[in-house]
Amino acid sequence: MSHIITSVDDLKKIYGERSPRADKKVLSRLDKHCRTFIANCPFLTMATNSPKSGADCSPKGDAPGFVKVLSDTQLAIPDRPGNNRIDSLLNLIENPQVGLLFLIPGVKETLRINGEVQISVEPELLKELSVDGKEPRCAFVVTVQEAYIHCAKSIMRSEIWNPEKQIDRKSLPSMGKILADHIAEGLDADAYDASMEERYLKSLY
Repeated sequence: MSHIITSVDDLKKIYGERSPRADKKVLSRLDKHCRTFIANCPFLTMATNSPKSGADCSPKGDAPGFVKVLSDTQLAIPDRPGNNRIDSLLNLIENPQVGLLFLIPGVKETLRINGEVQISVEPELLKELSVDGKEPRCAFVVTVQEAYIHCAKSIMRSEIWNPEKQIDRKSLPSMGKILADHIAEGLDADAYDASMEERYLKSLY
């Protein structure tokens, strides 16, 4: 393919040098503003990568405060029940580097944290991260290397928090229909959809 960027020099010709402020805002610890953002955050994405499995980005969500700040340089994220693909965990065994993006509904700015993860099953920590007595199987303990507030432009462009921009879920295929088409193993889409919500609610924790 032509017109493909392959070098740092090529990138700089297009983007130029970044502003000094972009570097100065990057922290190596969690200050009061980062802590407040995390305390109010119900959703984040976790990006991992390994030589064997490649890149992966996984959603993590729960009630605000589900991410626990352990110190100025560490935080813990519970691993709630999912589909047991454990893509993030497998990647982190090979490569502990992680990128986190924290979002708060209604807030245009985001919080970005880059760091290194240890997968912890320390009993007291899992107990602290439990909900209704149900502990996560493990916790991602992140040592912060970079933390910074990201500007609002992407949220403003997307209007993701604008209720008027929400679409009717029925305008898209149902989860059962999507799975039936993807796995092609005779899945009854209607039966799956009929029991899906109840099944989700029973396995949130």
